[in-house]
Amino acid sequence: MVVHLKSQAPPIRQDADGSLRVGDSRVLLELVLRAYQDGETPEAIRLRYDALSLSDIYGVIAYYLRNRTEIEEYIQNREELEGRLIARMVKDQADLPFFRDHMKSSNIG
Repeated sequence: MVVHLKSQAPPIRQDADGSLRVGDSRVLLELVLRAYQDGETPEAIRLRYDALSLSDIYGVIAYYLRNRTEIEEYIQNREELEGRLIARMVKDQADLPFFRDHMKSSNIG
């Protein structure tokens, strides 16, 4: 019997903003891989993210293991972006107590 093997793309898609998502879900690639790196089994990851199929989780892990350098670079870039966004939000919201107090004293809010 001859088995015809098919090549399949990994179950990863990229959003317009550059985020990598798993399968047809909104689950971020880095969330699945962080859980895997923390020692969770694909079955445990499936319980955490019920929008994912077990085959997609295994597919993502297999792709990661074959392309570790590229995916680690992507995750590092995402973490740096996350850090910049958090710093910006903290900076932008630093004046909120002042504005709330100003609104209260002015009978605006």
